[in-house]
Amino acid sequence: MKILVCLKQTFDTEAKIVLDENGKIERQGVSLIMNPYDEFAVEEALRLKENQGEGEVTVISVGGQQTQDALRQALAMGADKAVLVDPGDVELDEYSTATILAKVISGMEYDIILGGFRAIDDGSAQVAGRVAEILNIPVVNMITKLEVADGKAVATREIEGGSEVVEVPLPAVLTAQKGLNEPRYPSMKGIMKAKKKPMQKMTLADVGLEEGQIAPKVKAISFSLPEPRKAGKIIPGEPAEAARELARLLREEAKVV
Repeated sequence: MKILVCLKQTFDTEAKIVLDENGKIERQGVSLIMNPYDEFAVEEALRLKENQGEGEVTVISVGGQQTQDALRQALAMGADKAVLVDPGDVELDEYSTATILAKVISGMEYDIILGGFRAIDDGSAQVAGRVAEILNIPVVNMITKLEVADGKAVATREIEGGSEVVEVPLPAVLTAQKGLNEPRYPSMKGIMKAKKKPMQKMTLADVGLEEGQIAPKVKAISFSLPEPRKAGKIIPGEPAEAARELARLLREEAKVV
């Protein structure tokens, strides 16, 4: 079984977001990690391979040279090889990224494509669905359980107020949600092996795309940080008196009652 995992490198969840003098997000000095939802996808790919007793897991990403770190992490977890497409200085959106990924994948053999259901930086949850649409294969989003056998996938996914079980023929795209599994930590042996595993580096020209073909459909006009959280208010006095004052503040100032 040949399994592909699309992953993204994102800001660390603990990173402090700062805007530069031009109102853009300052990226210098910010630690980067593999998108956490993509970690679930990598782990599920490795478990599928282990359960099948054979197969190959390839991780794919679109990004600059720093993105190698996230791919190396996936290789250290147990993936077999990696593909990195560096778009250069071209500005990308979800359409652009999906177009590049789908173009690369179209030239590969695959049975299943996995990915996180969304990235924690932009939260758009679009790329995997767009890839499936371009490749004209089924997609099941936000899965929390997966079984694969006899050329089909049976996935349990979250819906409002419950869950549903969906069966689709392979190949298919499936996106991971928290609860699907518990990602493993790379072992020292895995980290050492990852350094020797193949990582194919490609440019847009290598993929067969020109800048005009991946021009973004959406652009961020501006960024702004949320207002600082206001300090809490302490209400002095006896319990009964303080409770009356609290009720008044909730009604007149906070307007929640």
